[in-house]
Amino acid sequence: MPENITNIAYLIAAVLFIYGLIGLTHPRTAVRGNLLGGMGMLIAVVVTLLRSGLDYELIIAGFVIGGLIGAVLAIKIEMTAMPQLVAVFNGFGGGASVLVAGAELYKEGLTGGDPGLQALIAIALSGIIGAITFWGSLVAYAKLQGVVVPDQPVRYPGEQVVKVLLLLASIVCAVMVVQDPGAMNMYWYLVIIGSVLGVLLVVAIGGADMPVVIALLNSYSGLAAAATGFVLSNNVLIIAGSLVGASGLILTNIMCKAMNRSLANVLFGGFGAIQETASADDVYGGKVKSTSPEELAMLMETASRVVVVPGYGMAVAQAQHAVRELYNLLEARGINVEFAIHPVAGRMPGHMNVLLAEADIPYDKLIEMDDINPTMQQVDIAIVLGANDVVNPIARTDNSPISGMPIIDVDKAKTVIVVKRSLSPGFAGIPNPLFAADNALMLFGDGKKVMQETVNAIKEA
Repeated sequence: MPENITNIAYLIAAVLFIYGLIGLTHPRTAVRGNLLGGMGMLIAVVVTLLRSGLDYELIIAGFVIGGLIGAVLAIKIEMTAMPQLVAVFNGFGGGASVLVAGAELYKEGLTGGDPGLQALIAIALSGIIGAITFWGSLVAYAKLQGVVVPDQPVRYPGEQVVKVLLLLASIVCAVMVVQDPGAMNMYWYLVIIGSVLGVLLVVAIGGADMPVVIALLNSYSGLAAAATGFVLSNNVLIIAGSLVGASGLILTNIMCKAMNRSLANVLFGGFGAIQETASADDVYGGKVKSTSPEELAMLMETASRVVVVPGYGMAVAQAQHAVRELYNLLEARGINVEFAIHPVAGRMPGHMNVLLAEADIPYDKLIEMDDINPTMQQVDIAIVLGANDVVNPIARTDNSPISGMPIIDVDKAKTVIVVKRSLSPGFAGIPNPLFAADNALMLFGDGKKVMQETVNAIKEA
């Protein structure tokens, strides 16, 4: 294929990527944005295959096997498991970059060619960033899935020193790869060190920080892809990787602002620091009042505005469809129902939005935290469904692990119903004074079952 036609095709693919991202900024254009991005990727893949002399038998075999795996995942994976799937996708992107960069270095070594300084630097970057992304994503998956790795941060003495030493060692290996391209072993040493660093970086981060981690790993996979684009001298791969890397960093910054924390604090500090806080007995002792679905149904009879605050507990209970049934029932009776969305609720950016969209909740009923907070005093009933730290009023104080973190002001509503299995704390590990507030009632039980029982009670009434 002539080079000018290839470049024009790559330019069209890049434009489609950009318009695809623009479309993904709003639910009404998200499907179109997805199609545009997919079309751009199809053009990029087809043109890349046609411009190179490749073994198409292996490519077709890979396409068929990968397509079957993708089809099975698309059918089998529940929406509640989407964060885990995204983590795995990020990891595969990083792993591919490691292998492609290593193969290119190996090829140049066999032919005795000189890759050039730019390509060698890109190979080293692909190796270190790709390895961190791959193994960090696998650890994130394990934490989200609840297998092998605990959901809580894994801390040990001198952990920050260990990470710094590993980073310095990876830089030394990268310099040696650039200076001596024939030292293939040094590249794999670089990958091994990056793999260990990826594991240690993510294993020390708790489940509540997963929205930030997933966004950051997504950015890493894009940066690794962009570096691999320089290795292969492929313009469209550089553009696509840069778009993913930049958008991932922007999203990471948004997530950090939503928690009023810096990225360094998430990666190297976190809520794991020990701080003196009131005990659960001091906060809850004799003050917690429980209720039932039947009593909640009675409260609904006089309500004119209800706000639901979903959290990860809703995802675990898979209660979104029961919530939709409650929404339909209340709206049919003239009650205005809204959903207050905290930016870091759930385990990935937009997790609650995705779950509620799956249940066909109208998007205009999903209200962002900054928009809903000024009107919370006019809310008759606020239902907190599986959320904890994002509604903890102790964040407004100066002596708690979550001090300064923006929260949804549900405690200002006239009545607060907290749906939880128990009084167990959130990731921050601190009691929530909301549970013992004068205007709060605890509705203990599985989120899905409680919502269904509430719907039945309203119908019977």
